[in-house]
Amino acid sequence: MTTKMYLVRHGETDWNRERRIQGGSSDTPLNASGIRQAKNLALFLAGEDIRAVYSSPLSRSMDTARAIAGAHRLDVMAERDLREIEAGTLEGITLDELGTNFSEMLTKENAGGGLPTVPGGESLPDVQRRGWKIARRIAVDNYDGTVVMVSHYFVILAIVCAALDLPLTRLSRLSVRPGSISAISLDGENARLELLNQAAGQPKNP
Repeated sequence: MTTKMYLVRHGETDWNRERRIQGGSSDTPLNASGIRQAKNLALFLAGEDIRAVYSSPLSRSMDTARAIAGAHRLDVMAERDLREIEAGTLEGITLDELGTNFSEMLTKENAGGGLPTVPGGESLPDVQRRGWKIARRIAVDNYDGTVVMVSHYFVILAIVCAALDLPLTRLSRLSVRPGSISAISLDGENARLELLNQAAGQPKNP
């Protein structure tokens, strides 16, 4: 039987608006727009038979998750492995200061054929290993049910790439906006993408 998993990116923060690198060491709060997005997400998922809600422990995710969980009278279960990529020495700098697209930087193969590790931080394969592992565990724990995981940009896209057996070098071709919903279904070793980058408040993709 299949476990359906909604992958929710947290609502907007000021750092999102300022285009700052916002990794796993930045506990930035939702701004006013992000709070509205969290409420819209809760309404969007209110009619779903959700069994459990999991979240990155960072406040921008936890507050988004609490809005969703409250509509179903559920508690939020914090999972450290759902936190955003550790951005190391790049934490907090703007993309203008970086001088390049962060996703493209992370997906550009080095001379050895591997993907770069952020100085003092993680690589996308690091993020995918922990993200896919926790996704598979949650699917087993909620067999034949529907769950929500609230997380971050690179974690969600790394999970989507794993589900599609898509190389991480292609990750920069995908995107999930703040306050968006994606979904995968997991059935044993089989995974399927059901939804990608859906804005709450709009009809679900067919």
